[in-house]
Amino acid sequence: MFLKSDNSIKWKLLLLATVIVIAIVASGMLWFDAPVYLYLRKFDISLWRVFGRLFNGKTWLAAGAIFLISFYVKKCLQSAPKWRGDNGRFSLRVFISDGLQKIRSSYVFYIFCACLMSGFATKIIKTVIGRFRPVFFEALDLIGFRPFSFEWAFNSMPSGHTAVSFAGLVMIGLLAPKYKWLTWTLAITVAFSRVASGFHWPTDVILGAFIGMVAADFTRAIFAKINS
Repeated sequence: MFLKSDNSIKWKLLLLATVIVIAIVASGMLWFDAPVYLYLRKFDISLWRVFGRLFNGKTWLAAGAIFLISFYVKKCLQSAPKWRGDNGRFSLRVFISDGLQKIRSSYVFYIFCACLMSGFATKIIKTVIGRFRPVFFEALDLIGFRPFSFEWAFNSMPSGHTAVSFAGLVMIGLLAPKYKWLTWTLAITVAFSRVASGFHWPTDVILGAFIGMVAADFTRAIFAKINS
C-alpha cells in the first residue's frame, strides 16, 4: 500500500495516511465507536472464537518459527558440501553464514519479521494507551483509559490480532500478488471478528490494521534493500 515499484516507501502517502488514521481513531473514540460496536455485536458467531485462536500473535510467530526451521533444515541438507572451510573440514562459520543468508532471503522470514514488528509495536502502544476493553462498556457502561497497564482488560487499543494478521496476510499478498484479494479479505474478516466477538472497539481494529500494513511494507522495503 505504501510501497513504490522499487520497494521503497512512499513517505508522503504514509504521512497523509497516518494523519487520516489518527483523525478517524479520535473521531471514533468521541462519537462512533459505541454505536458501531453495538451494531456489529449482533453478528457474533462461534466461528469468531476459532479465528481468535488461529490468528493471534503467538500462533503467527510459532507457525513462522516452525516453517523457518523446516526451511533451514531443508536448505542446509541440500547445501551440506558448502560447509567446509579452506582446510576441507566442517566450518561452523561457513555453516552459520550460509544458513543466515538462506533464511534472510526466504519469504517465510519476511512474514515472520512483519508479524514480529507489528506485534512488538502493538504491545508498546496498547500498554501506553491503556484503553478499557468493551466488556466494561457492556457490563458497567464504562469507557476509559488506564495508561501504562499490562493487564489484558486495559489493553484494548490497538488490536493485536488485527495488527499481526494484517502484517502477515498483507505480506503474503505482496509476495504473491495473485492471491492478494484472498489475503486482504481474510485480514478484514479477522478485524471484523474482533469487534463482533466483543474483544475490541472498531477503532482498535482500524489502528491495528494500519500498524500491520505499515509493518508489512517496512519489512518488504528493508529486506529488499538488504538483499539487493
